[in-house]
Amino acid sequence: MNCTLTIHKLFKIAMKQAFYLALSVVAVSSSFAQDSTKIQPCEIALKEYPVLYQQQAAEYRALCYQAFNIATLRLNAITKGKVSGKKLAIITDLDETILDNSFQQAELIKRSEEYSEKLWKEWSDLSAAPAVPGAVEFLQLVKRKGVTVFYISNRDTSELKSTLANLIKLKLPNADMNHMLFLSSTSSKEARRQIVLRKYNVIMLLGDNLNDFMQTFEKKPVAERKTEVDRVRQEWGKKFIVLPNAYYGEWENAIYDYQRNLSPEEREAKRREKLNGYTNK
Repeated sequence: MNCTLTIHKLFKIAMKQAFYLALSVVAVSSSFAQDSTKIQPCEIALKEYPVLYQQQAAEYRALCYQAFNIATLRLNAITKGKVSGKKLAIITDLDETILDNSFQQAELIKRSEEYSEKLWKEWSDLSAAPAVPGAVEFLQLVKRKGVTVFYISNRDTSELKSTLANLIKLKLPNADMNHMLFLSSTSSKEARRQIVLRKYNVIMLLGDNLNDFMQTFEKKPVAERKTEVDRVRQEWGKKFIVLPNAYYGEWENAIYDYQRNLSPEEREAKRREKLNGYTNK
């Protein structure tokens, strides 16, 4: 009898432990499902280096100064002589061209979070982005030369007020709603460039992304993007001024063939596929 009771008690204990183990498995699974936006460790390492480069490499600052020094030489040369016809303007992108958002990228890495519109808005609402090295001085010179600045950005129109506050903090010229053309219906900037071109002679475009300059670069595979760059090679450093951005952009989308829903493993496979070793393997 006592032996039977002991076996019965052990059975009940075992069943209870199995029940709690099952609950813990469900809880862990649920937690994992809610954490599906977390970046995998290998993905975090991949994102750290370009952000560290932008924040810590003196070479990055040198490249920015170099871009704006070239832009200054071009500006001085153009405005030195008489220019007839339409008033002069430049068109510039904002993110990673004028505004440094590496702090938002670093925050995502520290939180092990993927990019999301909500987390981006959390950053842009702060109106706290510092200027890319050399940007403020160049744009203030543009204004002194009597040239109008237009900011064409793919920030959402809901971010106009917070971005305007950011531009005003940095004392940038033409910081008003009339000179800020943000994303409303399409990510292509061509229609917005044409709005400016109707009234102004655009002497220069600045950006960190090929799509900031011409529509011809949009949605093209890697090889075609290179071909298009070669086709207008005389414009780089002349009418088109490029700022460095190694951590996001259309160049990355092109590597992934513009497929936005790839798994980390599929992204890795695409990256390795695009690597050209000396044995081509």
